Amino acid sequence: MSTRTFRITVRGVFDALTGAQRAALLADAAEHDVLRAAFTPEGTLTYDIAARPAFVFRFSDTGEEEEDVLEAAERAEERARAWLTERGYGFKNLRSTAEDLSQAPLGKRQRRAARSLGTGT
Repeated sequence: MSTRTFRITVRGVFDALTGAQRAALLADAAEHDVLRAAFTPEGTLTYDIAARPAFVFRFSDTGEEEEDVLEAAERAEERARAWLTERGYGFKNLRSTAEDLSQAPLGKRQRRAARSLGTGT
């Protein structure tokens, strides 16, 4: 049995932030810019609090079975909740989407590489 890699995106909205919390998020905004986004086991948080109160966590996880993606999504949501709660940030509308990369369609380069391997050229 092979290991499957999952990408989980957890989205939500900051809720009832105090002025100090908003200022702290603004001060750390460069560290949480979308250009730094990556799917990692620890999770990567991105937001643009100056534009809107939404945030996105990106997590990676693994499993053996296709059904493991559901547990991975639950773990990711729990990690996001824990991060927000530890810092005292209110939030709402937490939801996640998960993708099993073994089921993802091949990109153009991957299709080209697969054809060249298959034809021997």
